[in-house]
Amino acid sequence: MNEKLKEKTKEALSSVLPITLIVLVLSITVVPMEIGTIALFLTGAMLLIFGMGFFQLGAEMAMTPLGQGIGGRLLKGQKLLLIIAVCFLIGAFITIAEPDLQVLANQVASIPNEVLIWTVAVGVGIFTSVAVCRILFHISLSKMLTVLYILLFILAFLTPSDFVAVAFDAGGVTTGPMTVPFIMALGVGLSASRSDKDGANDSFGLIALCSIGPILMVLLLGIFYHPTEATYSAVELMPVITTHDVVKQFLSAVPKYAREVTQSILPVLCVFLIFQIFSKHFRRRHILRMCIGFLYTVIGLILFLTGVNVGFAPVGNLLGSGLTDGWLKWLMVPVGILIGYYIVKAEPAVQLLNEQVEDLTGGAISHKMMNASLSLGVACAVALSMVRVLSGISIYWITIPGYILALVLSRLVPPVFVGIAFDSGGVASGPMTSTFLLPLSMGACTAIGGNVVRDAFGIVALVALAPLIAIQIMGLVYNHKAKAVPLAGSTLAEDIVIELEEDEDE
Repeated sequence: MNEKLKEKTKEALSSVLPITLIVLVLSITVVPMEIGTIALFLTGAMLLIFGMGFFQLGAEMAMTPLGQGIGGRLLKGQKLLLIIAVCFLIGAFITIAEPDLQVLANQVASIPNEVLIWTVAVGVGIFTSVAVCRILFHISLSKMLTVLYILLFILAFLTPSDFVAVAFDAGGVTTGPMTVPFIMALGVGLSASRSDKDGANDSFGLIALCSIGPILMVLLLGIFYHPTEATYSAVELMPVITTHDVVKQFLSAVPKYAREVTQSILPVLCVFLIFQIFSKHFRRRHILRMCIGFLYTVIGLILFLTGVNVGFAPVGNLLGSGLTDGWLKWLMVPVGILIGYYIVKAEPAVQLLNEQVEDLTGGAISHKMMNASLSLGVACAVALSMVRVLSGISIYWITIPGYILALVLSRLVPPVFVGIAFDSGGVASGPMTSTFLLPLSMGACTAIGGNVVRDAFGIVALVALAPLIAIQIMGLVYNHKAKAVPLAGSTLAEDIVIELEEDEDE
């Protein structure tokens, strides 16, 4: 096996193993499951591990250099309208291909799939252009986010309450495994073309702004489409008796996800071909390496989505309904904390973001620090989501104070932490959240007779909110340490200390 692939697979194993063990312990002690269901789950976990390994290596070989190449070339052209148009098209086309968006569209019955997908795609396209203009014109990310979130909540109050959770979830699912690597790399390429010291800081923030676009657009749709008919289609647990049935379940699902992933990668390949034809940016050996990377990405996503949807989603639904039996229902909160802590590590795009942060900060913000902050934040978010499912409290009671706190913190930490935090929110709410945590909350909500659309939806939104606060709190701690003992060998760390001193002088 390729050494790099072996390394990525080992990382994936360490990420997926804890959540697998938690589910196995629960199936033995609290929610008994049939052997066939456990076999499906374990097979799904195995596919998940290999899928993450292939995907991370493929994204590193293909998506990252392509995004950086396009970002660098766009600024060299110095044609603002062309830059805006290209970024809009890239954002829209890649979003249309995002597998997570297809899942959400199938679950919202009150809006036709095509209408929802195209509306969200336009939202991402517009805000990709807005994010690029922010980098070009050196606009403060904190100030821009404050204005946009105020606008977002004004629209939310005008939208039927049953539809608000769906709209916030839309912001999380659009920044999935296909979109995130490319947009992150695009930001790095754009900021690297600038010679000023703020370039590294501004490489973050694209995902944050691209997550706002879908929320705003879906809130607008909620005003025109009546949302009461929106339903979440419950996951069906197919009968599994023998190992042959297990294999049959996965093999029958592979063509479906292979088709979805192929459709997802085609727009990216078209962008690659058009870019290469007009720019001649990549040499022959780079093109060959990127083609292998695209192949790895396709293989990885097929394995990942098949494992998650066939093996994990049914078990999540079963756990949710089983844990709400009598006094056991309040076990949903501590179980949610445990699952939330470990499940974010199994999100493929999270590991890519963590590696990018570590590289760009020269190790000042390490992979371990990011993982710990994200895990703690998502654990709290899932616990709050379980409380919502059990009590039926409005999502506003969590999102409004949460975003106010996040925006206040954004004024207290250096810009780089603001970009990292808001990017982490979009990345943390990936396919594991939508295909395991959402069925978990849906199963629990259905079992206790709650409103699925209002109470089960919103878990993706809260998972996306948690890193905004957790990473910025980490930034406050880091600032305190950086002022006391400046980190040698890290330009970004030195810049952070300088920014803090300048703020104090002002």
